[in-house]
Amino acid sequence: MRCGLAIMNDFPPGTVAADRVAALREQVRFAAESGFSSVWMLQHYLGNMPTLQPLPTLAALSGDAGGMEVGTNMFILPLRHPVEVAESFSTLDHLTGGRAVAGFGMGYRENEFAAFGVPMDERVDRFTESVGLVRALWSGERVHHAGKHFRLDGERISLPPVRPGGPRVWVGAGAHKTGARRAATLGDGWIVPPHVAPDRLRRMLATVREVRGDRPFEVVLRRELVLDHDPERARHIGLTARGALTRAYGAYNAPDKTEAYRHLGGDAAATDVADESYLFTDPATAVAELNALAGLGVNRVILRAQWYDLPQEQVLRTLDLFRTEVLPHLGADA
Repeated sequence: MRCGLAIMNDFPPGTVAADRVAALREQVRFAAESGFSSVWMLQHYLGNMPTLQPLPTLAALSGDAGGMEVGTNMFILPLRHPVEVAESFSTLDHLTGGRAVAGFGMGYRENEFAAFGVPMDERVDRFTESVGLVRALWSGERVHHAGKHFRLDGERISLPPVRPGGPRVWVGAGAHKTGARRAATLGDGWIVPPHVAPDRLRRMLATVREVRGDRPFEVVLRRELVLDHDPERARHIGLTARGALTRAYGAYNAPDKTEAYRHLGGDAAATDVADESYLFTDPATAVAELNALAGLGVNRVILRAQWYDLPQEQVLRTLDLFRTEVLPHLGADA
């Protein structure tokens, strides 16, 4: 199992994001020095929290990332033209020496789609068509495409990626059969939401295997992380900070109506989800739970250790415990 770190790039209202950049750099350097394999950022527009956009921010932090991969979890693909997406991710690929990963999601917030003038009921078609067109552009060949939403007449990307064929495409999708099939069909991997409990994940991985067979595929599970030698203290810290973020996200419509998103239904539901799926615990328990996930077929985890106003000092304490007491027990390829 390989471990990545999701860096907080959405901040409490009133925060000046420029004041947080030094802390972001510190976290990325710490992760690079600690054995993490990748660093990640999310994307939203027009939200109720100041949000740094992921591609320019990851580019700015690439010098701190060392040899780590850098990726988006997720980039809202249906809102953008695939030519711009292909060129922008190819640029990031060059700036990182071929270590960019394109985590693409469909998006779900109605206000974002309305502002971009993209109907919500077109997002699946746009997503599917865009993935194919982006991949075609990354080939470096001339692209002839006449689709439902986009058209190219023999155009070629100006900046072919460093990585042959372009960055790997990891599809973010909900833990239901439709989402699992979409990820397995279109992507090189599936980024699974952090709220998905192990039993549900096990069932959905059977769907992935039906689609992929023996072809290589990354199962990338997001998880929330707070570590302390006192598990009750870790739980309290995590529930407080993550709960504040959940309430902010709750101002928008949920991605879907599945069980995976019941944490948006209120504090009691959020607590239940945290106890089932998050790693708000002591290092030994985190080791056991991560190894159990590896046994299910999870190749990678993306861990987020900061939400809302959780202090930098607490984040670094968690990362230090993960480095010293968790990573060594996840195998040499962690």
